[in-house]
Amino acid sequence: MEVKLHDYQFSILRTLLFNPGARFSELNTVKVTSDHFNFHIKKLVEMGLISKTDSKYYLTKEGKEFAGRMDTDTLKLEKMAKVVVALHAVRVHNGVTQYLMHHRLKEPFFGWYGSHSGKIHWGETPEEAASREFFEESGLTGDITMKGIVHHRDYDVDGNLLDDKFFWVFRVDNCKGEMKVKVEEGENMWMSEAEIRKLKYTFASFEQMTRVIEGKELVFLNIDRVVDTY
Repeated sequence: MEVKLHDYQFSILRTLLFNPGARFSELNTVKVTSDHFNFHIKKLVEMGLISKTDSKYYLTKEGKEFAGRMDTDTLKLEKMAKVVVALHAVRVHNGVTQYLMHHRLKEPFFGWYGSHSGKIHWGETPEEAASREFFEESGLTGDITMKGIVHHRDYDVDGNLLDDKFFWVFRVDNCKGEMKVKVEEGENMWMSEAEIRKLKYTFASFEQMTRVIEGKELVFLNIDRVVDTY
């Protein structure tokens, strides 16, 4: 749930994190008029973040999840790293090893090349997300193997953090089906090592990619870089 709240509303949620079952007077820690404060109480009830039972207010299930993302000192929602899957499909075609690349035609990073990737949905395992995303974006299925985790941070030239992601990286072998050459997010193509090395904008270098997907043991990498286009 992504919503904007007033500071008073954040204050109410913070109080209920530590004092479940609080009365109206106990919630009004900012000491504004009852009418003014009641407006903010009603807003939170309408949003489904709090509920009232026997003259006391409680966080709902949705409210607990939402308030759990708050920084209780600043009373702001914390910006969190994204958790996604990355899928590197490999095949040998006419004696040449090829890698399935995705040419991204979507912001941010419009025009970049990389593996297929996507967010892990609420309640979904990384393996389930990997199978779903690979089929949705390529039309293919295959043997999916977990190979590692990559923490990837991109900064602009002024040092501002642009993107922060944890990738669960999978290798895909023995691909089957009819590949979608183009989807809404971009274009798919098999490329050799030589072709990949000629690309200007890639989410990972060829060495970084193969270090993860060719390894015999699970790999963990931290990759920080400065990018001049986003």
